[in-house]
Amino acid sequence: MTELFGDQHRAWQDAFGTRQLADHIEQAGVMCTIGKYERRFISSRDMFFLSTIDDRGQPTVSYKGGDPGFVRVIDEKTLVFPVYDGNGMYLSVGNISGNGKVGLLFMDFEKPHRLRVHGTAEAVSDGSLLEHYAEAQLIVRVHVSEVFANCPRYVHNYTRAESSQYVPRHGEATPVPAWKRLDDIQDVLPERDHGAADRAGGTITIHEYLDKLGNGEG
Repeated sequence: MTELFGDQHRAWQDAFGTRQLADHIEQAGVMCTIGKYERRFISSRDMFFLSTIDDRGQPTVSYKGGDPGFVRVIDEKTLVFPVYDGNGMYLSVGNISGNGKVGLLFMDFEKPHRLRVHGTAEAVSDGSLLEHYAEAQLIVRVHVSEVFANCPRYVHNYTRAESSQYVPRHGEATPVPAWKRLDDIQDVLPERDHGAADRAGGTITIHEYLDKLGNGEG
């Protein structure tokens, strides 16, 4: 059995008469390892939500996207995913470096289903793993402690339209995101992004950027 419940959970379970139900779910449905079904589901996903905790104890949640299989299950206790170029704040990996506790939520919106993974993570520069991912800066390795599915009844049914054009892929040029073309950030971009706006057609104003967002352009 895991140690999923504390006194604060028990208080609410007792208030609503669900202690026995909660215990049954924990015993029957919460695993300490990634099974065959969970491995298949995780490996088929092209996105997940990642929760981390900062140095203030403040949790944050990030969306992580890639091509199907970008989260790799190494073994029953370990999974990895890439850190791609972002907005430069490094909130997730910074939090992981300070407090490795993470939660991952994998979703299927077309056949409503969801799977949670809890564990302890570390950010690494592992060349043997990095080579699997075009333009990856780091790899996050998660040591899994708890895996369990949730009832999908409140998951809305959405149809997937297309993959993001910005996902890095071997042998393909990755487009410049619109925000890197903003005129008022050109002097604070890292050196690797100098000239990116010119290559993408020139700088844009904040109003032009907001118009692009409104039209679904990244």
